[in-house]
This record gives sequence, C-alpha cells and structure tokens, in this order.
Amino acid sequence: MVPPNAAKRRRLAREGKANKDGGYPTDTRGRAVAAKGRAKQAVKKGRMSKGEEGKIDARANRKLGKRKKKSSKDRLKDVTF
Repeated sequence: MVPPNAAKRRRLAREGKANKDGGYPTDTRGRAVAAKGRAKQAVKKGRMSKGEEGKIDARANRKLGKRKKKSSKDRLKDVTF
C-alpha cells in the first residue's frame, strides 16, 4: 500500500478519517489497525494522552465495524418485564 501524500492526508483529515494534522489515517482496514497500534505505542512512550488515543481508537473501530460493549446497566435497560 502506498503511503498517503500530504494532499491526501489533508483530505482525509477534512473527511474525519485522520487527525487534524493528517496523522493516523483510518481510511482502510489496514491503516485503521496500524493507527490503533501506533497510538497505543505513543501512549506507552508518553508522546500522546489516553484521551487522544481513545479518539483514534474510536475512529478506527468505526472503520473496523467494532461496537462499544454495553455495560450491565445498559443491558438491563433493554430487558422488558
């Protein structure tokens, strides 16, 4: 896969598929998985906050089709008696 150039990174950022600076693109499945891994590494090294990692993970999870797990309270709301 060819890495995106500066113009494509800016376009991805406008579309909400990358950070505002064009970093961590999540336009394809492979890039989404890589963005999650790189974000985790950056947090571990202290270059990124957990909140910023959460935003990247959420964007990547949307691309990967993963949903947030429901808590036990949310599951009980779905049950009717």
